[in-house]
Amino acid sequence: MRLRIFISGAIGLASGAFCWFLMVHFHQDAADFRWAIRAAQDLLAHRNPYATFQLYPLTAALFGLPFVWVRPEIAAGVFYGMSSALLAFGLSRDGYHRLLVFLAYPYWAGILSAQWTPLITASAFFPLLLPTTLAKPQIGLPVALTHLSRRGILACVVIAVLSLAVMPRWPLLWLQQIGHYDHFIPLLVLPGPLLAAVLLRYRDRDALLLMIMAIMPQRWFYDTLVLWLIPKSRKEIVATVGFSWGAGIWRWYHVVHSFTEVGRWTVVFIYLPMLGIVLARGLWEKQRLSVAKLE
Repeated sequence: MRLRIFISGAIGLASGAFCWFLMVHFHQDAADFRWAIRAAQDLLAHRNPYATFQLYPLTAALFGLPFVWVRPEIAAGVFYGMSSALLAFGLSRDGYHRLLVFLAYPYWAGILSAQWTPLITASAFFPLLLPTTLAKPQIGLPVALTHLSRRGILACVVIAVLSLAVMPRWPLLWLQQIGHYDHFIPLLVLPGPLLAAVLLRYRDRDALLLMIMAIMPQRWFYDTLVLWLIPKSRKEIVATVGFSWGAGIWRWYHVVHSFTEVGRWTVVFIYLPMLGIVLARGLWEKQRLSVAKLE
């Protein structure tokens, strides 16, 4: 336990410091996390967060409250560092080899803009963190639906009720603005329809996670970090991490012209390898059962 805490803390400290450096170096303020901070500031000042452009639900503002008095760059670093530490602690529960997830391209794409995905991924291991899935529901919903627990549901209800108590009309105001969200849906971007094959394993939780993610609107490569809840063995993680950098290389050498392009290469380098793992497990299980019957 002490070693897990030490390693998780080291990962959190290193990632937080690097995130802070990137925010300062590229003059990004708090990057994506600034939306939660600004919404929290609006609430404290009795202003409507949706009077200006705001794509996040009010639940995100509740997580931004502790950071309203902190410099934006520091807030982003602390947020990403804490998220990474919690994710590392959760992953290491099943073996230190799962920390190889931090080498995946979506994690590094996320650190460039202080994304929510490490914290949302960590919520799969800690029920009391499940309300973080409400901050970015298009990514959080697949995690929440596949990792439900009584404590997690109760915590989500508390946060949802609290947000409605603060501002009862926020869901309607938020829905009016999300039409401006540029996105792609993996299942609908070629070769995305191939992902429907995962339904062959519909009883498997990892297959459900992949399928639900495939029908959710997404914007960039960092949104797919939650898919690394699927690979469990060292070989599975190394393979998917390696494939993911195909998306990073493509991004480095090409100018992005549309989110459809992003979606296509996200499917090719991230979703399809995950599909391969889920289906391969099914074949392996069938072979094992066949051998067991022969014996």
